[in-house]
Amino acid sequence: MRRLTTAATVLVLAAGIGLTGTAGMANAAPAGTTAGAACPTGWGSADKSSEGHEYRALKNIRTGSHECYDRIVFDLGSAASGLGYRVGYVNEFHQDGSGDLIPVRGGAILQVYVNAPSYDASTGQRTYPGRGRQPLPGVDLTGYRTFQDTKFGASFEGQTQVAVGVRARLPFKVEQVGDKLVVDVAHSW
Repeated sequence: MRRLTTAATVLVLAAGIGLTGTAGMANAAPAGTTAGAACPTGWGSADKSSEGHEYRALKNIRTGSHECYDRIVFDLGSAASGLGYRVGYVNEFHQDGSGDLIPVRGGAILQVYVNAPSYDASTGQRTYPGRGRQPLPGVDLTGYRTFQDTKFGASFEGQTQVAVGVRARLPFKVEQVGDKLVVDVAHSW
């Protein structure tokens, strides 16, 4: 009986090693390549918004390029649990307030409104140096796969308006993380 138990244990262990080895090989990248992350594509391209009514002064706008998406981050300097925003694709980018058309390079234009003025409401002092019709200060999109252009629209009636020129109308997601509003645009569907 002891030999039968030992033999059964060896058989189960050998089968387990074989399955583990096969599973490992199934997920391995071919020689000469690197394994990539599975990129999410279920975000959709429909408008996204939050009806929050808190306002925080905008401190900075920055971007980053990741394996699956390009990211734009709006830094507010302090958390706002009820931050309002509207993000969606538009055919043309018109400056809030004046209605002037602002050209944006790319196959599609993602417009972002965030309840974060680029000035301190109590003092009127500028907190972010964006200028209407101009690229976002300090943002360099060299080497990005999806982002092709950025433009500052306006900071008007407590909201800041920005356009991101993207390669095509691609899926995106929006989330508030502490004192930041984060918009990720996927590289593909």
